[in-house]
Formats: sequence, C-alpha cells, structure tokens
Amino acid sequence: MHRTMKAAIAAVACAFIAAPAYSQTIDKIKQGGSITVGHRDASIPFSYYDDNQKPIGYAMELCGHIVEAVKKELKMPKLEVKYQLVTSANRIPLIANGTVDLECGSTTNNLEREQQVAFTITHFVTANRWIAKKSSNIKTLADLKGKTIVSTAGTSNIKQITQINADQNLGMNIISANGHPEAFQMVETGRAVAFVMDDILLYSLAANSRTPADYEIGSVALSVEPYGIMMRKDDPSFKKIVNDEMTRIYKSGEINAIYDKWFLKPIPPKGLNLNVPMSDQFKKVVANPTDSGDPVTYK
Repeated sequence: MHRTMKAAIAAVACAFIAAPAYSQTIDKIKQGGSITVGHRDASIPFSYYDDNQKPIGYAMELCGHIVEAVKKELKMPKLEVKYQLVTSANRIPLIANGTVDLECGSTTNNLEREQQVAFTITHFVTANRWIAKKSSNIKTLADLKGKTIVSTAGTSNIKQITQINADQNLGMNIISANGHPEAFQMVETGRAVAFVMDDILLYSLAANSRTPADYEIGSVALSVEPYGIMMRKDDPSFKKIVNDEMTRIYKSGEINAIYDKWFLKPIPPKGLNLNVPMSDQFKKVVANPTDSGDPVTYK
C-alpha cells in the first residue's frame, strides 16, 4: 500500500478514536428536531389526561422542566415536544427501541429494570400494597389465601405478588388487567377481592370512586417502590442533563411547590385533593438526590 494512503488511513482512524462519544438520545433529538415524552392515561396524580385529553400530572410537570433544560443545553428553543401514550406493558420496550425519550409516569426503578433502561433521580417513594372493600375484611396476606386478586399487566407489582403467592403457598388466583382503572373496577364489581398496586395509585383510585368510604388499603407494605422517569440505558450525556435539572429542582426548593400542587391541593379535572404529605423517605431523596434502584437505599 502506498505510504501516502497509509498515512491517510491512519489519520482517519486517529480522528475516529478521538471523536467525542455523542449521546444517542441527543443525536436523535438534534436530527429529528423533537423530543418524545411518554405518558400514562390514568396514573393520577403522576401522569393522566385532563378533560381536554391533555397529559398532565406531577411527573409530567417534572418532565416539562427537563425538556426546558434539554432545549437550553442543545440551544434548541423551538424544539418540538411530541407526546406518546404508553402502558405498563409497553413503556420499557418503547424506551429501549427509541420510540420514547422520556417516560413520565409512575414507574418503579428497580435493579432488574436497570438492566434494560435507565432512570432519573427518584421523584416519589411509595409501597406495594392492596386495596379491598372493607366488607371483605382483608387484613393480612393470609386473608388473601385462595382468593382471586388482580394487578396490572407489565408491573413489578404483579410479578412480586406472583412470587409471594408461590413462596408462601397461598393458592391465590392472580389475574391481570390492562390498566389500573380496569383492575380497580374488578374489585368494585366483585370479580376480584383485592387489587395489588402502589399505594399512592390506590389512594387516587379509591378517592375517585363512587363510594370511597367502602375501600381500605392494606397496612402491610409488600415492598418499597421508588419512582423514576425512564430513559435509554448507557446514555450518560443525556442522563447528566436530566439528572442535573432534577438536582436543581430539589436543591433550589422548587420541588416543594410542585409536590404541594399535586399532592396537597385540589387537582384537575375533578378538584380531588389526595392530601398525601411528603414522606420522610422522599425528603431524604430531596436532601440527597439518588437514582438508585436498590430498595435498601430508601429504608
């Protein structure tokens, strides 16, 4: 091979090696001129539809701040924001395959999911519990033995209760629902005795029901569930933009007003007030932001 050509190839190789590793998400956003935000339809108060079918909620508001930070970082003030409805079953695949850039809902960050996707700094800490009619008199796991219970397909909750059922030989008949409202309706209509899900979502479903006083949420916490906004795995430059903005919101104190708006005041569309003060677990996250998927971190 000619010496000049060898030198040219070597130069190209060196340039390639020295080139910065651009974020796959940032490249996608720059090339497409848009960012796609995944949202839920009924995860009150995190991500849900208002009366005009507009996605709103606590997680959506945090994602709005993140989008503004991305616009500023990329110097793209006119960046288009697209919205994509996701479900418990398809949210992880849609992040992993590049359809959605940020999933803004009520998604638990755990070590298993971290093998497939990445998470922002935790924005809420809840627990896996069940809801049942008070008339069912369900107080303990043993009271669910042999009963039909429901959980939502694609969630960590249904996986966990299935494991508990096997480990403790409870003989429960576990059925899956396509969404939280459908699962709650099964308890309303008697098709299931209990619905296993994150307690904050159960509170909102019960409060929105026709007869809230008829329901009781179990006192037994089956697990700790830290929520995080999802994004693609192995994308440190994009994650830095996102986590830096979340940290700014926490350290500046802005999180307090945002939290109060969605958990301690009436929220649209029905003026429901969940009246759920910030937990000690989440206060610790605000003071020392973490994106850990290890439940031990939050105890």
